[in-house]
Order: sequence, then structure tokens, then C-alpha cells
Amino acid sequence: MKLLSSLLFVCALSILNISAGNSDKLSNLRTQKRIVRMDKAVSPYYSIQIIALKEPPREPAFFTKVNVAFEYPCADGYVRYCVSQFNSKSEAQAQLSSIKALGYDQAFVVNTGKYNLEASVWSSNAAKEIDPNKIYTVQLSAFRFPVYLSHFKNLENVMEFRMKDKIFRYTIGKFLGSSAKEELQRIKSMGYKDAYLVEFDKYASFMIE
Repeated sequence: MKLLSSLLFVCALSILNISAGNSDKLSNLRTQKRIVRMDKAVSPYYSIQIIALKEPPREPAFFTKVNVAFEYPCADGYVRYCVSQFNSKSEAQAQLSSIKALGYDQAFVVNTGKYNLEASVWSSNAAKEIDPNKIYTVQLSAFRFPVYLSHFKNLENVMEFRMKDKIFRYTIGKFLGSSAKEELQRIKSMGYKDAYLVEFDKYASFMIE
């Protein structure tokens, strides 16, 4: 484990996490559980939608006025963001004005159970075919500044890379393409829902020992 100065660690947690391979800017908010990816709608279903986006969000500050925003990747190509969960439409309606007062003028009440969900439309590897003969690693996160490897709960032997773009990327494992997807799902099931596969050879020379 590479221990860094406490100053760098504090800075790392306060700087926006950068998602490698795409322009999604919310990774650090997800790590802090302020953005929660929803693979399926769960009860209670009524919520307040604050925005729907076709492209990855570029202004993470938009989400900092709420404690938690739930992220729903939908089959129509939009990713919808909602706040709070209510047992009834009337309960949600009663809170709508307070959400609008935070600056979310276009907010409205929704039933998330009616969302048609699919896998993330922004995953940089979602549309890439996995070569069964190549070696892959699972990328967990990327940061402008390095972090303690203990930042990654329940995982051992996390690898750290400092790439040409000066971004620190963190991955785990080396897997043949034939088993890489299964390993990716295992890592996701441990709470790293935004993890994805990258070819290890493209990262190897940038590894920090």
C-alpha cells in the first residue's frame, strides 16, 4: 500500500473524481453515495425528477444542493435523476415546491416504477466487444490526486496507475477476456456499480509500484 501525505489524501477526497474513458463528472459523488445508481426501481416508487440527460453531466455542482440523487439509466437513451422516495404521489407533491426552491425549476413528480431501465448508456465499455484472448483489469475509479488504497473497501491488491494525462486510475485484477465479464459483475456486486473493463496492456507501463 502506498501511503501518501494526509494533505494529499484530504485534497483527493475534495476534488471531483474523473471517470476514465468518458466525460461523466459524477464519480466522486457516487463514491460518497450522493449519487446512487439504480439498476431497477425499488419501493417506494414515487419520487421527484430534477433532470433527464442524454449526455454525461458536466456540472456536478448541479447535484450538490440535495443530499442524495438517484440515477436511473433508461432505455430511451436518457439518464434520469430523482430525489427522495415517497409512499404516495400526494406526499411527493407536497415536497415538490421545496425542491423547486433549491433551483430545480423543471422538477416534477414521477413514478419510477414506470421507468424502462437498461444498463448504463455511458459505460465506455458497454458497446465494446471483449476479446477472449486479451488480458483485462477492472477499473474502479480515477482521481486528479492519489488516494489511499484503503479508500476501496473490501478489496485487496488494488493497482494504482498514473497515466499520461496525469490522472490516477485504480484497478483490480488481471483476467482473460473469456472470464472478464464475470469478474466485472462480481466487483460491481460489491458496491462498485460504475466499474468497467480496460485492457491491462494499455495501463501496464503506467503502474505505480
